Amino acid sequence: MSNTPNIRFKGFSDAWEQRKLGDCLSEITYGFTNPMSDTEDGPWKLTAKDIVNGKIDYSSARHTSQIEYESLTDKSKPLIGDLLLTKDGTLGRTAIVDTENICINQSVALLRFNEKCSAQYAKTLLDTPMYQKQMLDDAGGGTIKHIYITKVDKMFIPVPSMREQEQLVCFFDNLDNLITLHQHKYNEMLILKRYLLQKMFPKRGRKVPEIRFDGFKEEWKQYKCKDIFDKVGVPVKLKKDGLYREIGIRSHGKGIFHKDEVTGAEIGNKRVFWIEQNCFILNIVFAWERAVAKTTKNEIGMIASHRFPMYKPKTGIVDLDYITKFFITDQGKDILEMASPGGAGRNKTLGQKEFAESNILIPSYEEQIKIGETIKALDELINLNLFKYEKLKEIKKYMLKNMFV
Repeated sequence: MSNTPNIRFKGFSDAWEQRKLGDCLSEITYGFTNPMSDTEDGPWKLTAKDIVNGKIDYSSARHTSQIEYESLTDKSKPLIGDLLLTKDGTLGRTAIVDTENICINQSVALLRFNEKCSAQYAKTLLDTPMYQKQMLDDAGGGTIKHIYITKVDKMFIPVPSMREQEQLVCFFDNLDNLITLHQHKYNEMLILKRYLLQKMFPKRGRKVPEIRFDGFKEEWKQYKCKDIFDKVGVPVKLKKDGLYREIGIRSHGKGIFHKDEVTGAEIGNKRVFWIEQNCFILNIVFAWERAVAKTTKNEIGMIASHRFPMYKPKTGIVDLDYITKFFITDQGKDILEMASPGGAGRNKTLGQKEFAESNILIPSYEEQIKIGETIKALDELINLNLFKYEKLKEIKKYMLKNMFV
């Protein structure tokens, strides 16, 4: 049986062969079953848990003695370039052996390929959702599942020419490197944002932050929330057949708002109000990170229930970008926590009177703008890298589906 993929590199037109995986192997086996001692150094001793994210995780792997290593048969001692496949407990993870003096236990299978197929190509193929599903579907056992190598070597795989295999491996390696790069950038920027939120706002009991922009030296001033925020919200007269967009929470833990399209009939007798321009909305229900959203433009038909009160910062005293960032700092969370009487944990809700009487430290309006602009710019970079990361994952998923038979 032969076939061709939907997307191919230029210059390739011949049909791919369908072969049993075992026909592409010179060896398929698994590691030792007898106990092996742990030592501070010596050959690496790998188990299934030491294969993570497509690589051997040497930080979790242990060593064994040279004498015990030499007593093992060759089936437990993979060579550089061999493909490892986790077969017990943690199933279907793969890694290419990249160093000498390694031994594997029975939870790891060793696949050594012949001239018909490269280990790198087979790894790319076995990592696809289709082959992962097939291996898991064929797995047996009770509480602890097992992949049987006698079934793995009977799996049919598509085999192009070695030159096309090399092109595919190079393409997906480069794509994986880009995905990893943007994931790393995204994580680094989140760390930077957490650092700045800690350093650009005063610590508990202090009136100046550790990091400030040039030209700002005065202490931050204390206000009552009621003196710098006005609670707003005009009640909505609902039409049963009217279409509205209601603010809700998609994720408490991440503090994310979303808008659901609803009709007046679906809202029923719930108390709701119109969303106004240039305000911030708070989630009154306790969450590990309370959701705070700002409204920068009028959106027709957008409403919120009484569970999401809306506040308008007083002009010239509080900057909107600044204050929405403040309420996700430790100091901001303290204010919301203290203004949430009664109950414990997720049973706490924000008290409107308590919030109005809360004390809050703020810098000059000019310094607020600087802080708000800095965090806003960082948020835009974070979102950009997250977008690129998610888009690259979508591209990889699409290519895996269309570049293999």
